[in-house]
This record gives sequence, structure tokens and C-alpha cells, in this order.
Amino acid sequence: MIAVSNSSLDKYANWFRETTPYIRAHRGKTFVVSLPGEALAHTNLTNVVHDLALLNVMGVRLIIVHGARPQLDQALGRAAPGAARITNEADLPVVIAEIAKLRALLESRFSAGLPGSPLHNTQINLVSGNFVVAKPTGIRDGVNHEFTGQVRSLKTTAINTALDNDAIVLLSPSGISPAGQQYNLSAEELAAEAAMALNADKLITFAEQAYIQDASGQDLAELTPGDLDTLLAQLPSDDPSRRRLSAMLAACRHGVPRCPQVSYTEDGSLLAELFTADGQGSQLSEELYRFVRKATADDLSSIVALIRPLEQQGALIRRTRAQLESDLDAFLVAEVDNTVVGCCALHSFPEGLMELACFAAHPGQRFSRAPVGEQLLAAAQHHALQNNMSALFVLTTTAQDWFMEHGFTACPVTDLPAERQANYDKDRGSLAWLKALA
Repeated sequence: MIAVSNSSLDKYANWFRETTPYIRAHRGKTFVVSLPGEALAHTNLTNVVHDLALLNVMGVRLIIVHGARPQLDQALGRAAPGAARITNEADLPVVIAEIAKLRALLESRFSAGLPGSPLHNTQINLVSGNFVVAKPTGIRDGVNHEFTGQVRSLKTTAINTALDNDAIVLLSPSGISPAGQQYNLSAEELAAEAAMALNADKLITFAEQAYIQDASGQDLAELTPGDLDTLLAQLPSDDPSRRRLSAMLAACRHGVPRCPQVSYTEDGSLLAELFTADGQGSQLSEELYRFVRKATADDLSSIVALIRPLEQQGALIRRTRAQLESDLDAFLVAEVDNTVVGCCALHSFPEGLMELACFAAHPGQRFSRAPVGEQLLAAAQHHALQNNMSALFVLTTTAQDWFMEHGFTACPVTDLPAERQANYDKDRGSLAWLKALA
């Protein structure tokens, strides 16, 4: 038996507690995963497969759509243009053979289970078949695309039956028309069509880099379809990333709530995106996936979980669950992907001052690209202005530097509202900080 230090146990326990809300949130959800041909040729493929198998074991309904572009480029001896590949009659047998090889590769990887883990004997069922009905692309701009096709429909009933039986469904970039003709398809378009047809909760797209970048090379942790429209307008027509980004955009615009991009080169990128508060990749959604709102009764347990560690450290005053419940109307919560990661309470006074209290953020947000603290403060300021308050104030024993960095200045306790002065705990000795609002 290997001895484990207490510090290691603490880290493990904290990590497990932090992931639990996401495990519950993802169970039973439908995720379509777009796995490009480049990922199938990368040394990290085995780790990607293990992470996908783990999602299946945890109750996620998975549809994997694999690509084949680099493999077909090599087999055919020519690279496809930025748009769709034109597949002629002589190419078709080569295309079918290469796609079959890749399907067999994935089948073999998933058949190995989860080596090196307690789940190494777990059977992962990967199901493939004639789930995709295709149609010819036809002639576009005077160019006959011959045996390159598009998705006509998907056999969603058969796919859902396989998912209901805990299988992972594998879709290859080819389909057969009602007349029996096989066509070569775009894997990116197929993934988007599958996500839309199956009402998927997420379309997860693997790329070399975890983050989509703007024109200046800045990583984008969150973006909307409008942001992506702007980015696509700036990309050259033959840029290879257009296929991936356009597919994500189409899925998002047609009702897929979340379309994250993760890296196939970084071990654990998928798990970090799905099971940590800040994620590990770009998140495309119709509305930004992180937002602040009024708390509801369903948020009470999450608020308790956020503030209890700070109460134990002495950073916050101890509040009973009953006190929190009676004060719930005063709370705002910050939510990431349906998980509460921050909270604060707002109390207004007749003097035109509003107190910012019970201010807490999830530890995983400390190094966030879009910190929850700033978003909660912005929402609090907006709420105060809407209620004709002239300033925000806060009492703190540990976070004075943070509030000073965000525009608060120290003030004597005697500057606070009379009612708050009467309830001031002299034993705690909290410092008062005030921020005037324009």
C-alpha cells in the first residue's frame, strides 16, 4: 500500500468536491464530439480516447464524429482545398478504405477500456453503422463535386436507441444516399448536423489549440456567434480553420447551447473544460455562458458551500442556513455552465449607501480569464445605481488590497449608515472601504 501525505489527500478531496457539481450536471446529457483526422494521428489520441470513455462511464451520451482529411490527403496524393474536397469516381474506393481504417483504429482504442485505472475491465461499447443518409453536393459555381456529398438526414431513432443502451455512437465522414450511393462528407458539417438533429447539449470540437484567437492573436475564452461572425469575416477564404469555426457557428445558431473548443494535443484538456469552473478552451454560446443573476431557493446549498470555507478561515461572519435562507432575496450569484461559482449580498440603507456583503468566489476562479469577483462587483454597482444609491461600502478583514485595486478607498466606520454602525462587531475589527458611484 502506498502512503499518501495529508496535503495530497486534501488536494484530492478539494478537487473531487469541486468536480462533483459538474459530474451531476453532465450526467444524461448528449454531447457530440468532433475529432479531426489530425487528432487521430497525434500521440495524445490514447489519452483523448480514455477521457471520452470516462465520460461514457459517468453517464454522458456521446456521439463521436471523426475526420479523415490528412489521411485522405496522403492517400490521394493531393491536399484538399480550404472548401470541400472534390471526390471523383477513382477517389471513392480510396476514401472508403481510409475511412474504414480510421474507424477500426478508434474501435481498437475504445476496446482497450481504461488501462491503469480501476475501470480497466469496463466494457466500452462503440457502435457504428449506416446512421447517416447522404445526398450529392452537386454542381456549385459551375464545379461538379461528383462523389462529395452532404448530410440529408440522420437516423436519430437508431442513434438514440444505441445511446439509451449506454453505447458510444461513432459517425464516420461518409454517408449513403437512398439510392445506395456512398458519398464523402465533411466531418465538421456532419458533427454540426448531428448536434442539431439530436438536440445535443454540447458540440465539443477538438483542435490543435484549445483557444480560438482573435485577429491580434489574443485567446478568446468566451465568445458569441456575433463575435465569431466578425472573426470569420477576417479570415482568408482558404483558411483551414473556417470549416471548424463555421460548423460551430451553425450549431450554436441552430440551438446547441454550448460549443466549446478543446485541444487534442494537451492531455486532460477535455476534462479541464468540462469539470473545472474556468474550463480549458474557448466557449461559444448564444449568450455568454458566465453570468450574474438574482439567487433562488435552489442556489442555497451552493451559496453555503462557497462561504463555509471563508467562514472557517474567519474571512466572513458565520451565518446559519436559516439566516441565509431569510436573506436570500438580497443575494446575487455568478453562474458558469449552470454551476454557481460566486455570490454576494446587497443591503441598502436610507443614507443612499449599499453594503456589499458575503462576497465569495469559487477557489478555481482565482486565475480565471474572466474573474468572477469583477463580474459580481460590476453587477453590484449596476444594481446600486438602479436603486439610486450613491456609493457601495464593504467591511473586510482580509481583502482590503483587492477592494483598493477596484476603486474602493478606506473610510472610518463612522462614515457608514447609522444602522450599520450599531451592528458593527468591534471584536472583529473589520476595515471599512467605500466606492462612490457615478
